[in-house]
Amino acid sequence: MRNNLFIIAKSGWVYILCAAALSLLFKILDFDLLSTLLFLLGLLFIYLFRNPERELPFFESNALVAPNDGVVIGIDEIEDSEYATKLDIESSYFDVSVLRIPMGAKVDSIGYISGTRVGKKSKLFYDLNEFAELEFVDKNGNKIKVLHRLKQSFAPLEIDLRAGDDTMQTARYGLMLNGVTSIYLPRNFRLNLSVGSEVKAAETLVGYFS
Repeated sequence: MRNNLFIIAKSGWVYILCAAALSLLFKILDFDLLSTLLFLLGLLFIYLFRNPERELPFFESNALVAPNDGVVIGIDEIEDSEYATKLDIESSYFDVSVLRIPMGAKVDSIGYISGTRVGKKSKLFYDLNEFAELEFVDKNGNKIKVLHRLKQSFAPLEIDLRAGDDTMQTARYGLMLNGVTSIYLPRNFRLNLSVGSEVKAAETLVGYFS
């Protein structure tokens, strides 16, 4: 994923090619309606797995950018020994699904739990849904936690990172099609967003470490 500069994310090709192959098969068998529907499904997969280049603005070295596209749905103060604020960004099928590194840092830890994919309104959403949890630490000791949790999605959550990796801000590192991203921020962080703000991965400034 990190080296995938093609206009379609690598994991999307399986869905696109399957839809194209079945569309061709049904066309040969004269099932024109099914062929057309599968052709349209293939176009939908191209849209869902699009991997556009982003115009990367210049921010200061202590800046944090959004890791995914979506809308800010919550900003909460939390009681934690390391983090003071939790920022929730919800993405949908209309958003670009490619994830981007929020800050130049080392991956301190990473964890992945395979689970269900129930809707966000379900009481089981936070307990059972598939999620990945990553912690990043920069050269100044600033630390954040990013938690990606899937909603109802036909595609699994993909994370192309390992603990100990040195990362570059805005680089691609995974894919989440329809989910919620929670960013846990320390006390020395100045937030630049509010509830309702629309964000784009790598382009939107989340805030600065002080």
